[in-house]
Amino acid sequence: MNPSPNLFLVGPTGAGKTTIGQRLAAHYGLPFVDLDVEIEARLGVTIASLFESEGEAAFRALESAHLDEFSRADGIVLATGAGAVLDEGNRVTLAERGTVLLLSVNVDEQFDRLRHDRARPMIAGTDRRGKLEALAEHRNHLYEEIADLIFHGRHEHVDAAVPRAVALLDRHWKRP
Repeated sequence: MNPSPNLFLVGPTGAGKTTIGQRLAAHYGLPFVDLDVEIEARLGVTIASLFESEGEAAFRALESAHLDEFSRADGIVLATGAGAVLDEGNRVTLAERGTVLLLSVNVDEQFDRLRHDRARPMIAGTDRRGKLEALAEHRNHLYEEIADLIFHGRHEHVDAAVPRAVALLDRHWKRP
């Protein structure tokens, strides 16, 4: 949805939704919400623990409820979890309630960024690259389906990426 006071960031694990999102929120003077962080704070457990104890379906239900709540705000930057787009209702919510910015990144860059990260349940275990490739094959078209804008990662530091993202948003994001 454009124009919109809200900016929603979607994209794969390791795309920079949190890091870039925080900087975009500061630039535009808007509050920042990381959906995964909010879920963990409210439940008092990590998402990895929730996956382990309750399963992915229980997490996705909580994710949808929290997305519905936070997306009703008027003027926020919200970083979704990488899998939030799996639910059709979530995709509709995102598309209807904000401008959706896809942070696109290739599997090689994801793998490089996440090589020391052991907290993400969807890529836990062996063959992490294979898991990232499978996730990309399953999810990338969903990200693109709802994206108003696509920001392509370039294997660059966040200090270089954010000004490029701001320039893209300034050209295309119509805020009321």
